[in-house]
Amino acid sequence: MSLLLLDNSPRRPLAITLWLSIALLLMIALWALVPGWFSHQDPLAGDPLQALQSPSAAHWFGTDHLGRDIWSRCVFGTALTLQATIFSVAIAFLVGALTGVLAGYLGGKVDSLFMRIIDILMAVPNLLLAMAIITVLGFGTLHIAVAVGLSSVATFARLSRGEVLRSRSHLFVEAARASGVGDLAIIRQHILPHALAPVLSLAALELGFALLSVSALSFLGFGAPPPQPEWGLLISEGRNYIAAAWWYTTLPGMMIVLAVLATNRLAGFIQDYTEDL
Repeated sequence: MSLLLLDNSPRRPLAITLWLSIALLLMIALWALVPGWFSHQDPLAGDPLQALQSPSAAHWFGTDHLGRDIWSRCVFGTALTLQATIFSVAIAFLVGALTGVLAGYLGGKVDSLFMRIIDILMAVPNLLLAMAIITVLGFGTLHIAVAVGLSSVATFARLSRGEVLRSRSHLFVEAARASGVGDLAIIRQHILPHALAPVLSLAALELGFALLSVSALSFLGFGAPPPQPEWGLLISEGRNYIAAAWWYTTLPGMMIVLAVLATNRLAGFIQDYTEDL
């Protein structure tokens, strides 16, 4: 019995953090889908007489400089932030994985061309590249998602290319090619099943990075215009009131931190799980 307790005790904190992360991410998803369940106050309506009120039972996260409930703005702002985050990861996953698969499988000049483009993209910091792209596209939440997604394409392309190069040297791939199976069938039936798991694990990890990037660009004013609530915009609005109202920036910022930590914890579990397959 003592040996069993010793074996189980180190694993228990990991299991707790995993379940807490899943519960938090499910809660965030519900905020995005049905925000009215969690806050009945109008996120756009303010009362100047209630401006910069500290957290209380009436206002869990306090109020902003216009008397608007910050908790309500955080909850209702989840949809815009989460949509941009998921859409950006989807763009990076689809474009990057397709580029990596084609480069790795076709090889030769195609591989050299694609990889030189990827090297150029990786030479520029992702956030700086996203800012350059959004400057061309224009401001807005959708444009933020596209910019963040395109700036992350290189990471997915490099990983998927490496997995394809490793998979295409297997004997069953050579046997399929010798049997006259077409390239598309080989990629679909033999290459993708082996290369997809690491790329999906990376996609889960990139959710946290995308959330930080989307919030950073929103903080800089590239996202939805006020008074629409976004997590990054909430922090930006409160930066001038840090000395008088610490909750204005701290509590929305803590939501971003907890969401990123939960996403990274879940991504680590997915990575460990796929490595065991």
